[in-house]
Amino acid sequence: MWRTLKTAFGIEDIRKRILYTLFFVVVVRIGCQIPVPGTDPTVIKEMIDSLNSSGSFNIFNTFTGGSLENFSILALNISPYITASIIMELLSIAIPKLEELHHEGNEGRKKISEYTRYATVVLALIQAVAMSIGFGNQGLFVQKNAFFVIVSIITLTAGSAVLMWIGERITENGIGNGISIVLVVNILAGIPEELGVIWTRFTSNRSIAATILISIIIIAIILAIVCFVVWLHGATRKIPIQYSGRTAGRRSVGGTSSHIPMKVLTASVIPVIFASSLMSLPALIAQFTGHSGNYSSFGGRILMFLTSSYWFSSSVPWYYSLGALVYVVLIFVFSYFYTSITFNPTEIADNLKKQAGFIPGIRPGRPTSDYLKSVLNVIVFIGACGLTIVALLPMIASGLFGIGRISFLGTSLIIIVGVILETLQQIEGRMVSREYDSIF
Repeated sequence: MWRTLKTAFGIEDIRKRILYTLFFVVVVRIGCQIPVPGTDPTVIKEMIDSLNSSGSFNIFNTFTGGSLENFSILALNISPYITASIIMELLSIAIPKLEELHHEGNEGRKKISEYTRYATVVLALIQAVAMSIGFGNQGLFVQKNAFFVIVSIITLTAGSAVLMWIGERITENGIGNGISIVLVVNILAGIPEELGVIWTRFTSNRSIAATILISIIIIAIILAIVCFVVWLHGATRKIPIQYSGRTAGRRSVGGTSSHIPMKVLTASVIPVIFASSLMSLPALIAQFTGHSGNYSSFGGRILMFLTSSYWFSSSVPWYYSLGALVYVVLIFVFSYFYTSITFNPTEIADNLKKQAGFIPGIRPGRPTSDYLKSVLNVIVFIGACGLTIVALLPMIASGLFGIGRISFLGTSLIIIVGVILETLQQIEGRMVSREYDSIF
């Protein structure tokens, strides 16, 4: 990796793209520190800490890089864009018109991107209204009046739109996918604080020898988790494909072989995001309506059951940990659901048949489709198991050892590894392309 970056910096075009990306990264991090006008930072800090302690805002706060805790002008960050992209991808399967655009190549993708931008602004506006009014009722603004609420709504919506524009500029003129780069930078911004919490929790009031030993163990565990995530992200099942030869005049054309790559993480981290969002929704609604403090009632116990901060904790009854089982079931359900709408074995089998391709030992048509479905089911199961392990590890550590939120070892780590590997591949691709251009 370091050799690739060193070589890339020696190429003027790639160096400019990297510096262009770094410039906008700095702009984003500065924007995350500028609060919305008229807000009380102490009040929002207390409210966000309360939401994080209940586990309802963990992922959202991590994805915003702490800008939500500051209630900055970029508090919504890229969450509306991510949500809009997922919705458009789902609708492209359900709505025939969008499905046609999806298959029209670059022009169709540009049109879908345009719809995604509109949906992003609408979702950002809805979230800005909900947050401004909900937090405003709990004392967010220094003066509670309509003016500050309107200013907050406009600022948050505009901040999300500007961040979407920055992401697109990075994609076009920088390195990597702009939205993914911004997301990873936000996640990385919170890692030093979380590492500090882990260090303090396990090394406080211990001897030097014990501190060194514990540090080695912590580093070894983190490296093991990172290696597992790298393996999980790169794991792929290659389905061999053979194309029949045909005669064109006096020449024999075709007869080539290829493969269909089927990644273990076919749905990436989408199932975990869906599952976490669904589990945290009741606690979030309770927080906004002011009913989150009463845990002695039946509704309060249900909230504890659904809240990840109570799972695996020795300070509460063990049956609250059964909420983790519901969480795991949701991850598996969303893994199969999302894969079923993004990977169509029947369509692939039909395309292979039209191109005179076949899987060795499998008849074309329906048998090929059934074979791909059976392989896909196994792969999705393995991927869901991997996602479950990575997602639950920080929750187990938090519950058993009282560490607090350590999100960077969970779902966030999969995002970080995936984006870094994808960006490095793009850099290497540009380097190879430049070599070819210099030859020809």
